[in-house]
Amino acid sequence: MKEFITIEKEEYDEIIEKKSKFIGTIIPIKSVEDAENKIKEIKKKYYDARHNCFAYRVIDNENIVERSSDDGEPSGTAGAPMLNIIKQKNLCNILIVVTRYFGGILLGTGGLVRAYSQATENAIKKSTLVNKVKGLEVEIITEYKELEKIKYFCRIKNINISDIKYNEDVTINLELKEEDRSLLEDNKNLNFNIKNFRVVKERYI
Repeated sequence: MKEFITIEKEEYDEIIEKKSKFIGTIIPIKSVEDAENKIKEIKKKYYDARHNCFAYRVIDNENIVERSSDDGEPSGTAGAPMLNIIKQKNLCNILIVVTRYFGGILLGTGGLVRAYSQATENAIKKSTLVNKVKGLEVEIITEYKELEKIKYFCRIKNINISDIKYNEDVTINLELKEEDRSLLEDNKNLNFNIKNFRVVKERYI
């Protein structure tokens, strides 16, 4: 996967459908383990709810893992519709849990699909979406006199500075797209000098 959309931070929204309350919680995650731990936390938080249905999609060890659960609701009425929405919107590294407090009125399979889908959509709409692309974390070493020039260069090229260490020289960690690698690796056309350039690892930025 070259790029995907995720969310900035946890959000939630709720709807009422025929006296049943549906609470949609959307959470950014980094791995399957992270997702499973968050699901346990939500179930503990809403321990008195009838159902805690979930869907998540996450890149774990370079593989896309997709999982969902109806948590006792009729098969295919909750988890699968929620996961379909996540996939349609090209969302990844997110978990959505929709908690249902039963209001005493049966909704039927169509009503359940609509309610769980709406709770999912509402939670996504409340979120700040973030576009992630496959890129690199790189480390450059330079002299102090070059630092402000490099900061300016990164601003105009939209390259994120993730860390700066001040030692004998300045060590700067950057997040950049693969196509921007050559801009710094071959620094003949730059107005500043880089002593050392090193790719730390490939990552989504």
